[in-house]
Amino acid sequence: MVVIHYTAMESAEAALARLCDPAFEVSAHYLICPQGRVFRLVDEAQRAWHAGTGQWGDVVDVNSRSIGIELANRGVEPFAAAQMDALEALLDDILTRHEIPPERVIGHSDMAPARKIDPGARFDWRRLALSGLSIFPNKNETTGVNKVRFVQDLSAFGYPDAPLDSLLNAFRDRFRPRHTGPLDGVDMGIARELAERFPVDRCAVTS
Repeated sequence: MVVIHYTAMESAEAALARLCDPAFEVSAHYLICPQGRVFRLVDEAQRAWHAGTGQWGDVVDVNSRSIGIELANRGVEPFAAAQMDALEALLDDILTRHEIPPERVIGHSDMAPARKIDPGARFDWRRLALSGLSIFPNKNETTGVNKVRFVQDLSAFGYPDAPLDSLLNAFRDRFRPRHTGPLDGVDMGIARELAERFPVDRCAVTS
């Protein structure tokens, strides 16, 4: 799978220094600057320390089963057009070479919703989906609110066990950016669609 992050640092240079310093025990396969420059930091065949504690489907050691892409962004501004262009080109290459389906491109907050918030509500998941590089719900159906069913549907899609508030925040940052309030019928409808169209056991969780 591929995990997308933001660096939450003041500059790409600072992020590059941090990712290349073994003292911090953090690394990623790629770093993309706002200007679109791509740094390859760890060979794709090697394990990078980008994901940390978390889970997606049955994968509990995400670092060993994923490629990590860091986007130089503080988390409070939009992602630059050149950066998104470079990300799309890189993802297209990675997914093609490794035969990774688009639903296996996730955010850091997806696999660790109680711990992480990146790439955040400003990241354009719909744009990636339109290019076939991720997924986004097609329908706008609503269903009755049922917290247990909502958690079950997110689990079927791949989300790990986590408090409902954490799951809802991570889910909305990705699929309903900047929407607030209690769990509602639209959330329920989207979660149901994700569980039906992209169950995590639809394909072997090997990449």
